[in-house]
Parts: sequence; structure tokens; C-alpha cells
Amino acid sequence: MEWDWAFVQEIMPTLLEGLKITILATVLGAIVAAVVGLLLAIARRSPNPVISRPVGFFADFIRGTPLLVQLYFIFYVLPDIGIRLSPLVAGVIGLGIHYGTYAAEVYRAGIDNVPRGQWEAARATNLTIRQAWIHVVLPQAIPPMIPALANYFIAMFKETPLLSAITVLELMNQAKSVANSSYRYIEPMTLVGVFFLVISLISVVALRFLEERYAKVDER
Repeated sequence: MEWDWAFVQEIMPTLLEGLKITILATVLGAIVAAVVGLLLAIARRSPNPVISRPVGFFADFIRGTPLLVQLYFIFYVLPDIGIRLSPLVAGVIGLGIHYGTYAAEVYRAGIDNVPRGQWEAARATNLTIRQAWIHVVLPQAIPPMIPALANYFIAMFKETPLLSAITVLELMNQAKSVANSSYRYIEPMTLVGVFFLVISLISVVALRFLEERYAKVDER
């Protein structure tokens, strides 16, 4: 089968629409993962075992099960108990929770690296626990963690084709639809690979920039 540039021009708008959904799902999923990860990390540090142990079990369970299974559960099982979500919302929640458990470990490592003297100094100045977290601990812990978090978000972008399993019209789903209706697979599937490769390379360059930037900050 020969490459058909006319067919490429014909299907490009459809694939670009799918790419927009892919990027949107990644960005929203990253935001959810960042928030969920931070909450899990703080909860796991709680001195109260009633809080820390269930949260730890939940994080381990999510990391130990496939993302695809979690997406199916959110989209197909939750409606049985009255919770109905649109495909995109279900996909964003699935991506966010799954990668949030990995982000939690990054947060926890960063928080543990904050010198204990900073906590003691916060207490000495009569800051509440909430104020110590917001004004002392997190501003020091989060910046060095950004490259590691960005790495997970790149991985999340590469996992978005799984959203086609719950009918999200992202890039892969659009490509499969085009291929199945035209019986031409080489152009849509090749273009999907090119789109993912280009965006991944751009993301890797940005990641290297972040790593170099925060490495210099650490040296200071």
C-alpha cells in the first residue's frame, strides 16, 4: 500500500481534533494528579494510623493495578451505583488518580528532604501546622521535585491511548475510526506515531531544561 498525501490532507483535521482531546486530557489529568499526589503525601505523613494506613493501602492498590482496569471501573462500574461520568471526565479522573499515587511518592521524598530545622524554626515562630506547610515546607520541597513530576506527566501523555477503551475521542481513537472506515491504516497510524514522537521530544527538551535549572538552584 502506497502513501497517499491526499488522504493525509483529508484526515488531518480529524486527527488534530483527537490531538486536542489528548492534550486536554493530559493537562487536566496532570492537574488532578498534582493535587491528589500532594494530598496523599500529606495524609501518609499523618501521625494518626487511622488516616495514614488506609491512605497508604489505597495508594499501593492503585499503583498495583493496571490503569486500563481502573478506567473500566470508573466508566462502566460506577454507573451501577448511580455515578455517571462523561468519557473525558472519567478518563481525566482515572489518569489523575493513577498518576497521583506516583506523584505522592515524589512529594513525600521532597518533603522528607526539607531539613528538620525548618520545621523547628516554624514552630519557634508560632506558625500553625497549616502555615508551616504553606509558607515553609512546600515552597522548599516542591521546586526540586518538578523535573520528576514532569517525567510522570510525560508518561501520562503516552498512556492517553488507553482512553479510547472508554470511548474518549482522543488521537488514537480518531485514528482507529478513520482507519476502520477507510481500510487504510498506514497513514493514520503513522501520523499518530509522529504526533506522539514530536510532542514527547518537545517535552523531553523541556524536562532537561527543568533538570538543569533546578540542579543549579540546588548547587547554590
